[in-house]
Amino acid sequence: MSSPVVCHSLKHVAIIMDGNNRWAKKRGLPGIAGHKFGVERIREVMTECQKLGVRTLTVFAFSSENWRRPPKEVEILMGLFLTYLKNEAKKLNKGGVRLRIIGDRTRFSDKINRAMEDAEAIASSGETTLVVAADYGGRWDMAQAARQLAEKVVAGDIALDNINEASLNEAVCLADQPPLDLLIRTGGESRISNFLLWQAAYAELYFTDTLWPDFGAAQMIAAADDFYGRQRRFGKTGDQVEAEVENKTELNAK
Repeated sequence: MSSPVVCHSLKHVAIIMDGNNRWAKKRGLPGIAGHKFGVERIREVMTECQKLGVRTLTVFAFSSENWRRPPKEVEILMGLFLTYLKNEAKKLNKGGVRLRIIGDRTRFSDKINRAMEDAEAIASSGETTLVVAADYGGRWDMAQAARQLAEKVVAGDIALDNINEASLNEAVCLADQPPLDLLIRTGGESRISNFLLWQAAYAELYFTDTLWPDFGAAQMIAAADDFYGRQRRFGKTGDQVEAEVENKTELNAK
C-alpha cells in the first residue's frame, strides 16, 4: 500500500496528559510524584514541538470535572499549579514561548488568579504558544461562546441571522490559534473527556498506552510521524486530495 500524500503541516497539538497517578502507583510513590514528573514532561514536549515546527501546544492541566476528586488531592494539585506558574514563566519567555491560560477562573483562589495573570504577563510573547487549559471543559467553552453571542444579539451589536459556525468559532477559546491538527491522549484511554470539543471536530486523534510521565521527545516524534502518515480529506475523496497536492507541487516547481 502506498503512503498517503502529505498535504498538511502540524501546527497545533493538544494533549490530554493522562496516567500520572498510575505511573506513581506502579513505582510505590504518592500520586503527587506522578504529577511532578508530568510537569517536567511539558517542558520536554514543548521543546520537541518547537523543533517540529508546531506553533501551538495546548495541554489539559485541570478539567472542570477534576474538582470532584478528593479535596486533599485537589489541594495538592492547586499547589503544584501555583508552583508551576511561578517557576516556568521566565523559562518559557526565555525559550520564545508565549503562555496562555484558558478556562473558567472563577473557582480558583485569588492567589492562583494573580499567579496566572503574572505568568501570562511575563511570558507574553514568542513565536510558539503554550496554552494551559485549567478548569476547562469543552461544553463550558461552547456554552460561554453561545452566551457571548446571545449578549451581543440582546445589545443589538449583531443580528440573530449572523449567529453561525463562523461567529461561534470566533467566540470559543483558541479562536486566535491555528486550527487543532492533532489531539493526543496518553495513558491508554480512548476518549477525549470533554476537551476541546469544538476545536477537535477535524483533528486527528492519537491514543497511546504510554503514561504521561513517560511521554517525552521520542514519543512526541512518533505521534508526529503517525500524523504525517495520514491523509486528511475534510470530506473530499483521496483522489481529490492527491490531485490538489500534485497541482500545488507543479505550481511550486514553476
